Amino acid sequence: MMVRRQTEVPAGAHLRIGEVAKLTGLTTRTLRYWEELGLLNPSGRRQSGERLYAPSDMARVGRIRDLQELLGFSLAEVRVVLDTEDVDVLDRVRSEYPVVDDYRRVRLVDDAIEANDRLLARLDTTLERIQAFRDERAVKGRRLREVRRTLGDT
Repeated sequence: MMVRRQTEVPAGAHLRIGEVAKLTGLTTRTLRYWEELGLLNPSGRRQSGERLYAPSDMARVGRIRDLQELLGFSLAEVRVVLDTEDVDVLDRVRSEYPVVDDYRRVRLVDDAIEANDRLLARLDTTLERIQAFRDERAVKGRRLREVRRTLGDT
């Protein structure tokens, strides 16, 4: 059973890499590797170079883990999803929403709905492809079992 770790931090808080690792159940090496791949970039750094992660960074960690664990995506596939403008729109909404007026909030929510719908459509397409691949493998498995049955105990 997969243990779900915390990926949310209070607004305005910035965590060091070790704190992020502890909260998420990841290693600091994994977080650095994701940074090398361009999947996760800390929002800031101290003068000493120490990485600082904002709530939006923690949300991104959660998305990366969900794409890997729930959908079985490779890091390359995760990068393709995260590089879409729709994810950027959702990140922008998350960061701007608390500090803007109601008029802007309406526009942000409309943008978020559209971006989320596009992401859902892409996920549906991906899931359809995964299901088609699974169905092909199931047919192949039945054929192989039939061949095996015809061979008997030889």
